[in-house]
Amino acid sequence: MDNMTFVIGYIIFFGALMYFMAIRPQQKERKKRAELLSNVAVGDSVLTTSGFYGVIIDMTDDTVIVEFGSNKNCRIPMQKSAIVEVEKPEL
Repeated sequence: MDNMTFVIGYIIFFGALMYFMAIRPQQKERKKRAELLSNVAVGDSVLTTSGFYGVIIDMTDDTVIVEFGSNKNCRIPMQKSAIVEVEKPEL
């Protein structure tokens, strides 16, 4: 009986350890990313997953049009999920 209690305690301990080491940080990161994408607005400077910096010039629910470069001729539509980092313009 004592051995069975030890095994159950061992399983509970490692289950809790896995939760706090793997699952909980992922949930926090997912929530932080969703907040970042919901606060994106036209005029924000962004970094994409491919490493390009650009400025958002138009957006819909799940798509943004990002302008790259200084010549203002390179405008590419992409999914919002491709945005990694956002920098708000200084007012």
